[in-house]
Amino acid sequence: MKVTCVVDNTAGGGSFWSEHGLSFLIETEEGSRVLFDTGQSGTVLLHNLAELKIDPKEIQALALSHGHKDHTGGLEVLLEQSPGFPLYAHPTLFQGHFARRDEKVESIGLSLAREALAARAEVRLSAEPAEITPGVWTTGEITSRPEPEGRSDRHLVREGEGWAPDPYRDDLSLVLHTAQGLVLLCGCCHAGLLNTLAHVRRTFGGELVAVAGGTHLGSTDEVYLEHVATVLRQEYNSPRLHLNHCTGEKARFALVRAFGEGVRSYPTGTVLSF
Repeated sequence: MKVTCVVDNTAGGGSFWSEHGLSFLIETEEGSRVLFDTGQSGTVLLHNLAELKIDPKEIQALALSHGHKDHTGGLEVLLEQSPGFPLYAHPTLFQGHFARRDEKVESIGLSLAREALAARAEVRLSAEPAEITPGVWTTGEITSRPEPEGRSDRHLVREGEGWAPDPYRDDLSLVLHTAQGLVLLCGCCHAGLLNTLAHVRRTFGGELVAVAGGTHLGSTDEVYLEHVATVLRQEYNSPRLHLNHCTGEKARFALVRAFGEGVRSYPTGTVLSF
């Protein structure tokens, strides 16, 4: 199984473009191609797919980690290129997502209404884990969250006539069953990295060999980062970490100190093979 970073905040070289967003292409041994998130813009998504020599029409399914526009912004253009594929996401995908910037509140959610999306894709919404193709599953909703979430105090949802903190109910990740073991592929991990890992262990079992993607640890302090490293070492046998997007430099450096070469950056264009 191969997992290619199609969009990230940074590019790994060559002619790839970067933007604040995230997208991955999963290619299975059986030949299936699944896209996980679409980055912030169709322009960057299509350019990078072309650099990878991937025709959008060859994508057989799409999963969305959550509704924020840096993960869904390329969706409309992708549907213009390749309509009709199954789309996997949480049932609250279409709940409005907003962010407070200075004194203004602006939408950062999905640009397509549910009816418009359903007319162009086979929308499959579920809070339970769903198999996209053999070996590729969504986590479903992360309901148990005793550990801190990957949260921003700027993120809001509507509550009556006012605003409330975003509960991030729609946040999900992918679980890849590879020849080496389980791989957790994260979008933003707003549900919290340790909460997501515990959910995967309860739901899927098996040995976790790698965690890849955005882990939203950028706003955490040194004490909690040490706790994360301890849990990864003692409970998950130090899986390989391929980090990008919302992980944060402070968190990445702390994990490098803890795990050395077991931690790698995962910019646009990087291919992981399992």
